Amino acid sequence: MNTIAHTSASAADRTLYIGGASGFWGDSQIAVPQLLQAPKLDYLVFDYLAETTMSILQRARLRNPDLGYATDFITTAVRPNLRALMERKVRLVSNAGGLNPAKCRDALLALAHEQGLSPRIAIVTGDDVLELGAQFRDTPEAGTATAAPAPLMSANAYLGAWPIAEALRAGADIVITGRCVDSASLLGIAAYEFGWSFDEYDKLAQASLAGHLIECGAQATGGLFTDWETVPDWAGIGYPIVELRADGSFDLSKPAHTGGCIHRATVAEQLLYEIGDPTRYALPDVVCDFTQVRIENSGDDRVRVTGARGQAPSDVYKVTTTFQKGFQIAIMMAIRGQRAKAKAERTAQELLTRTRRLMQEQGFADYSGTLVELLGAESMYGPHRRVEESREIVLRIAAQHDDRKALEILQKESASAGTSMGPGTRSHFGGRSDVQGVICTASYYIDKAQVPVRLQTDAREPAITLAAPVPRADSRDVATTSQPDAPTPAVDEADSVRVPLSHLAQARSGDKGNDANIGVLARQPEWVPVLQQQLTAARVRDYFAHLMEGQVTRFALPGIGAFNFFLERALGGGGSCSLRSDPLGKCYAQMLLDMEVSCPRALLTAGP
Repeated sequence: MNTIAHTSASAADRTLYIGGASGFWGDSQIAVPQLLQAPKLDYLVFDYLAETTMSILQRARLRNPDLGYATDFITTAVRPNLRALMERKVRLVSNAGGLNPAKCRDALLALAHEQGLSPRIAIVTGDDVLELGAQFRDTPEAGTATAAPAPLMSANAYLGAWPIAEALRAGADIVITGRCVDSASLLGIAAYEFGWSFDEYDKLAQASLAGHLIECGAQATGGLFTDWETVPDWAGIGYPIVELRADGSFDLSKPAHTGGCIHRATVAEQLLYEIGDPTRYALPDVVCDFTQVRIENSGDDRVRVTGARGQAPSDVYKVTTTFQKGFQIAIMMAIRGQRAKAKAERTAQELLTRTRRLMQEQGFADYSGTLVELLGAESMYGPHRRVEESREIVLRIAAQHDDRKALEILQKESASAGTSMGPGTRSHFGGRSDVQGVICTASYYIDKAQVPVRLQTDAREPAITLAAPVPRADSRDVATTSQPDAPTPAVDEADSVRVPLSHLAQARSGDKGNDANIGVLARQPEWVPVLQQQLTAARVRDYFAHLMEGQVTRFALPGIGAFNFFLERALGGGGSCSLRSDPLGKCYAQMLLDMEVSCPRALLTAGP
């Protein structure tokens, strides 16, 4: 059976209250105490595992085999709040286990023992597929294995929600997983509490959407919002609470008297965040279609979300691998005074020339990559920059090399710029920059049947292997596929006004490895056709041509009046492999909002 049984006879009539207490490793310590002030709270979920975080965890595990998990979960989230959480019977689900769920559990058990508490802690493992590298595929459809970079340091499959549901059914107060998809924590809770079958795909899609909306914490409550001036009290910003019903519909709210805000646009921006193709947002438990989702204001700082649809998942897991790829350094120095921009450019080139000469004399090869950025002069904007001169620049020189000692030459020589190069130069901030090993990530796929998922409900007992739910035979490959945009009449330039895109739209961007994602939301329904005609994939590709190598695909989300743009190979390698100051594409939406578009005068008059 695909059903997770629940003992409560009233489950169908319940509203479940689930708080999103962490969006990444390093999120604020205000979240848990704040959410505990909410009058109704059943669960807290914590997300820690961005792809870049996997590289950080691997570095930590290399230094100490007892690490490799998100230590913030223990020290910041749980330690000060465990007693209050247990007194209120609030259960926790988190992927804080990272590369080492057992050690994360052990640290939490030791903490609980110190406080005289005895929570039941379950761990979900099996995501470590390092030994199965010969089974990896390049794409979900590939029928043969592909060669991954060798040697791999780690390889972890994105597991789904069903083992979390089983852990809760076994009585766990706290569930710790390794690698799983960000939304799985909430979906696992919902499936357990409401007794859903894992072939009720529309319900699974709705709960996955709820998980997606709160997986980044305060990003759903006004954090990163385009119209940031309208968001009150960043210092006390509220963290999100999902109020989920048994039919999958839900409201999104936040604790009373907290900062931030929740309305249609703040939530729609988060819906668009890093989703790729919204018709086939693929998760281990369900493939979601978000194109007809509706978001409606349902009260002060409250929205209602409906309309997600689902179909059966594929028979593969996505796998994130990490591997060593040389070393890198990023040096930053302040350069002030007249013609600071020219001084900074010359400083960078003179240092690179000098260090290349010294490297050659000492028998080193050339850099494998370098990047010079003039922060404050809009260097990342390329041909769209507006700053031609400045009296204050932060010069950033980043470089990669296969040999650490070669980069130590640049590390040392950069200090000399403070006395031998341009006036007004401070040659470093806060001491010399470190040379760091580059741990890159790459993604593959593996048959689910090859991955034994295990559940351990007690540290003193062996783990058990779980049997995965079986998809309905008639429910796979039936989701709506992307269709070409409907023809839109061309804008009459003679009766139009050129305005920045920000006048017509809000936007948010993020990364998926080396790819970038930009979601664009029309401010008014009547402006959707203008965006459709003006904001084409080709035009977005041209706008970012100086930063990307691949193509751009546009997807429409008519339910919320939005478009999503997927930019391939747009981040210089992405994550820790990239030399850029924004390797995650977080600024791309802000850059795109400066693009000028033509809008009919009549529509502008009707707008806000």
